[in-house]
Amino acid sequence: MIEQPVMVKICDILEESPSVKTFFFKLNPSYEPGQFVMVWIPLLDEKPFTLSYIQEGLIGISVLRRGAFTNALHSKKAGDMIGIRGPYGRGFNLHTHSDICAVGGGIGMASLATLVDRLNLVSEKRQGTTTIIQGARTAAEILYQKRFGNMKLCTDDGTAGFKGTTVDLLRDLLTKQHFQKVYACGPERMLYKVVRLCKEHGVECEASLERYIKCGFGVCGQCDCSGQRVCIDGPVFNTEELSRMDDFGRITITKTGERVIHS
Repeated sequence: MIEQPVMVKICDILEESPSVKTFFFKLNPSYEPGQFVMVWIPLLDEKPFTLSYIQEGLIGISVLRRGAFTNALHSKKAGDMIGIRGPYGRGFNLHTHSDICAVGGGIGMASLATLVDRLNLVSEKRQGTTTIIQGARTAAEILYQKRFGNMKLCTDDGTAGFKGTTVDLLRDLLTKQHFQKVYACGPERMLYKVVRLCKEHGVECEASLERYIKCGFGVCGQCDCSGQRVCIDGPVFNTEELSRMDDFGRITITKTGERVIHS
């Protein structure tokens, strides 16, 4: 683990969608699917990003443009320098011997991408299949279409695949197919519904939570969810753990520290 930011050179940039770019850089530490790194832009800020590509000596982060920091990152070019520390957090527990389903909403698909890669890597040893559900507002926002050609897509406006949400599509699939495990990442309200649906069908689930992370190593408490520090106790939690977290899907903490209750 890298505890202090290491300056790395952006070696390549891939445009995944009109609002998402993947930045590649060379690093050799060991990473697991679902973990994240802290990315530092000197004189600006530091933010967490999940690893969306893990290759030997090369990692990538997929960044959705939505604020001052991500706009600054999107303006970077190959050859520019950024700071990286990590990896942090607890990743996914790979279930490699059965039928599984990965459910990604929006940029949440970035966290699941390395998990799917790892499962595909051991596919010859597995006795099961991997089903990928990806949801977005519209077709232009779908990620990794060339990388994963067998995804089941859904969009809010119906411009790609099923018209509806990832929860709607998962609910439909669960009436036709049994999964031993479901992995999910996306907006927390989506995750809450996915976990609840999995419990109804007796399917084990792991969800990667996105909370406002400042430090990455459990000191500031900004990412608290019912006493669990998402940056070190998660970001991946299983059904049993999430069932004990009353804030899950109900209360979030803003970057100012305000607790916001969702109806």
